[in-house]
Amino acid sequence: MPETDKVFAGSIPENYDRYMVPLIFEPFAADIAQRAASLSPNAVLETAAGSGVVTRALAPRLPQGANYIVTDLNQPMLDYAASRQAPDTRIKWRQADALALPFEDAAFDLVCCQFGAMFFPDRTAGYREARRLLKPGGHFLFNVWDRIEENVFADDVTNALAEVFPNNPPRFLARTPHGYHDTALIRRELEDAGFSRVVIETTAEQSRASSPRHPAIAYCQGTPLRNEIEARDAGKLQAATDYAASAIANRHGSGEVAAKIQAHVIVAVA
Repeated sequence: MPETDKVFAGSIPENYDRYMVPLIFEPFAADIAQRAASLSPNAVLETAAGSGVVTRALAPRLPQGANYIVTDLNQPMLDYAASRQAPDTRIKWRQADALALPFEDAAFDLVCCQFGAMFFPDRTAGYREARRLLKPGGHFLFNVWDRIEENVFADDVTNALAEVFPNNPPRFLARTPHGYHDTALIRRELEDAGFSRVVIETTAEQSRASSPRHPAIAYCQGTPLRNEIEARDAGKLQAATDYAASAIANRHGSGEVAAKIQAHVIVAVA
């Protein structure tokens, strides 16, 4: 994975939280929070927390005495997440690499991660770290996006940008967020990391937006796809966003729009 696929800086964190989170992340954050809370954990580690959508959903569901450590590799995203979170003495924020976490063995009942595993340069190493940190019988709960064709707006934007840049199409969305959808591979990598019980559930939700422009801005300006567009032509970001919005409007209409999103939700037991 190119280093640029991991760069969430500048205005990306704010645009990500403003546009991407309500578009695709909130439904699955609610799902992760519900599943996590049902396990009644007292010590929770969240990795790849992004702008904090899971943190905001999960924190109110945890016991008063819980210990909740929230981490992300990207300091600007973590800073933004902390700025959005209500004051809560149970939460500690820590910049950390999910492949080399600075915590003691068997320290947590639950490790959770929303849509982060796709960004791990070595997923088995990341899973091994989660396994190391879990108490016996503890749970590793995470999700990953299904293939891009099952996530309609992402596919629409990718196809539109291939028309804007036919000689060098930006493929960030297909390559990284939607590039880790093989459930047999996911299961095998978790087993290689030491997990013995793995359950994978494929879940569909609806992505909704007030207009076609919302998903166009979300993907083109709220993700590292922006870096790819600007690397091809720094002056074409707005034109590329406009073209993606037109493509979505042509397919889904010019008013409120809705389309399928789909992900795999995985629970592995230490």
